[in-house]
Amino acid sequence: MMKRLLSLICVCFILLSSFCVVACAEGEKDYSHLEGTTLNVYNWGEYISDGADDTMDVNKEFEKRYGITVNYTNYESNENMYNKLKSGGANYDVIIPSDYMIAKLVEEEMLAELDFSNIPNYKYILDKYKNLYYDPENKYTVPYTVGMVGLIYNTTMVDGEIDSWNALWDEQYKGKILMFNNPRDAFGVAQFLLGQSINTTDLKEWDLAIEKLKEQNPLVSSYVMDEVFNKMENGDAALAPYYAGDFLTMYDVNPDLAFCYPKEGVNFFVDAMCVPKNAENKEAAELYINFMCEEDVAVANANYVCYASPHTLVLESEDYDLKGDPILYPDESEMPKTQIFENLDYDTQQYMSMLWNELKIEGNSNIDAYIGLSVSLALVVIYLIYKFAKKKKRERYY
Repeated sequence: MMKRLLSLICVCFILLSSFCVVACAEGEKDYSHLEGTTLNVYNWGEYISDGADDTMDVNKEFEKRYGITVNYTNYESNENMYNKLKSGGANYDVIIPSDYMIAKLVEEEMLAELDFSNIPNYKYILDKYKNLYYDPENKYTVPYTVGMVGLIYNTTMVDGEIDSWNALWDEQYKGKILMFNNPRDAFGVAQFLLGQSINTTDLKEWDLAIEKLKEQNPLVSSYVMDEVFNKMENGDAALAPYYAGDFLTMYDVNPDLAFCYPKEGVNFFVDAMCVPKNAENKEAAELYINFMCEEDVAVANANYVCYASPHTLVLESEDYDLKGDPILYPDESEMPKTQIFENLDYDTQQYMSMLWNELKIEGNSNIDAYIGLSVSLALVVIYLIYKFAKKKKRERYY
């Protein structure tokens, strides 16, 4: 009896050993050496499933599975993210920029090449989102979401249906119009309306575009990014250009909102996960990117952020709430005219930035700038008065 028991234990041990060998042979890796480390993730606001309304808290789930602490912070625009990286003020391990900004980061050698042996779930990304212009050899990126820009409007504040960017220049909506607070998207709206390429390098065309934005400036209530959610959900504004996925989030809160892809054309974009070259925890970053492509995680994210997904398992999942949504996945017959932002050459980028700064310091949209200037001047005056009084006091003393 004892011999049989020992034999059975040996067989079980051999089977267990064989299972472990097979698992290792299939490429499973041991990441226990990363436990206790910290991963710095830098992402757009409202852009990950965070546990609200009983959804998956993606970052907490990652921490639970791997024992790695996620330090998660947000940015409002590609330009803000780039400036933070360029300044060297902080190090991040994972960032999620848009296509044209990825091209800029690659050109400036600011991204690390990915080790795809750590990202086997890359196989689930649709082929049409691989080998794109910003990463033609698929060295640096794993697509996260895709989408288009459109026009959101409040049906209780706007007359009839909207189908053109011209609505953002309509005098009757003065003070009820929001506009992108980043140059590329804001110029893009004006350029579509003018029939230009959003990637033009003709400076005369940029001059025409800034004149169009200056013409709109007195009508604009605010230049916004994440603030658009509260303003449109609360009915504080009538019109706002923004991303299609975010419209669906706003519509859940305020069903008076409607959406269109303007007939002049819209920006199509891809946001992708990358690792900066100065990342301090690259292996954990690749593990995180792979984790984000796990089916349950990718579905939870797609349901929460409401952007179109580049992930085959998401698109096939019965748990995906937005499967076939006409705004995210329009039929060919309903597909708007699209252009994708490309990385502009240095001179054009500098010229665009100069024009954008010029716009932001003109007109009645600059109340904040004037308030800031007034406060600064007041502080200078107070300081001078203080110095003068101190000098007089000394004179009296002596």
